[in-house]
Amino acid sequence: MLPLIVRRVASAIPTFIVIVTAAFFLMRSAPGSPFDLATPMTPEARAHLERAYGLDQPLWRQYQRYVSGLLRGDLGPSLRSRAFTVAELIRTGLPVSAQLGLMALVLVIGIGAPLGLWGALGRASWCDKFVSAGAAFVVVLPTFVSGPVLGLVLGVYLGWLPVTGWNHGELRYTLLPAFCLALPYLGVVLRLVRTRAAEVLDTSYVRTAVAKGLPMTAVLYRHVLPPTLIPVANFLGPAMAGLVVESVVIEQVFAVPGIGSYFVDGALNRDYPLVMGIVIVYAAILLTMNIVVDVLCAILDPRIRIPSGQM
Repeated sequence: MLPLIVRRVASAIPTFIVIVTAAFFLMRSAPGSPFDLATPMTPEARAHLERAYGLDQPLWRQYQRYVSGLLRGDLGPSLRSRAFTVAELIRTGLPVSAQLGLMALVLVIGIGAPLGLWGALGRASWCDKFVSAGAAFVVVLPTFVSGPVLGLVLGVYLGWLPVTGWNHGELRYTLLPAFCLALPYLGVVLRLVRTRAAEVLDTSYVRTAVAKGLPMTAVLYRHVLPPTLIPVANFLGPAMAGLVVESVVIEQVFAVPGIGSYFVDGALNRDYPLVMGIVIVYAAILLTMNIVVDVLCAILDPRIRIPSGQM
């Protein structure tokens, strides 16, 4: 297992460097300046601000300076929220986004996997057809549509859940945005589990276990779930990437004070250090999750631990 982890970490480092470099130069190539939307100022004042933040230097020098600070753990100051550093803003918003993302992931696995297994056990029944049709519908439903619609129905018309706010992560406030964020990936997991579980249930060793009188719960736990969860584990990497991207939309729709809202504000205001800091945090989370997914797949399928040349 350790060689697998070392290989994955070694391959993640160049990817992280490429992401940081590409994000830096793409941000600096965007038209406009961080001070364009500020209070009108004289050319001398603007030149003083640019000199104070190092924006008057050549681009390669700015990159060198940024990487040097990044290696020391310094993400720089926010160009718009000048009373705060980027690290302070991220420390404020990251726990909120992390709680929202983890809750959405729990809903994806906790609802999608049991429904998929239930559909595989009752293939061709009306329940299976209904669940499969619902899964196909939510997969193609974008979050910028499902969020306002569910907020309108569940929050405004029925009054079951609050539509906006966070209230320190209280369950009533997190449930609706987390469910909207999880909805399309819940449908994918449901379909993956149903398809794979149906294949495994038709294998000879599962039919033999049932014929020998092994309880169905034991058959599912020992023989069906491990191979069924492999495609689900492989999907967790892309799912985390999608949850990170779409959390920006959900946080805007439901007024959740996560780093997604900081990202949007930073992009609109050309706050280079803030956008860079959030991109770096997102990249680190996604690369770490991909390593975790690879390890999880290796636990479920030991053949993955063996290099292809030795098989």
